[in-house]
Amino acid sequence: QVQLVESGGGLVQPGGSLRLSCAASGFDFDYYTIGWFRQAPGKEREGVSCVSTSDDNTYYADSVKGRFTISRENAKNTVYLLMNSLKPEDTAVYYCAADYSVSVTPMMNEYEHWGRGTQVTVSS
Repeated sequence: QVQLVESGGGLVQPGGSLRLSCAASGFDFDYYTIGWFRQAPGKEREGVSCVSTSDDNTYYADSVKGRFTISRENAKNTVYLLMNSLKPEDTAVYYCAADYSVSVTPMMNEYEHWGRGTQVTVSS
């Protein structure tokens, strides 16, 4: 059974940091690009970051460049999203997703498998 399970969300003050984890099972993780997406209340889901199969190619949305870092640990079937200098506008439900491809893309319709999300709230 394919599973993607996000964790690490929570409430953090502006300027703070969080590290999200995405644990995968039920498919050959090494052959999948993994992406992080987010959806804020009343807004469409958007691509935040993604990492290729061999961790040598990444994508970041302009809104998070320089603040977020994506990485993967294939031995643990896990992808991480380190989020620094968080802003209130980063508040959203964060989802990870898997795309059977070697290339990175922020296009949601390319991703076959999705997790259920983890809430990130940035507020003082």
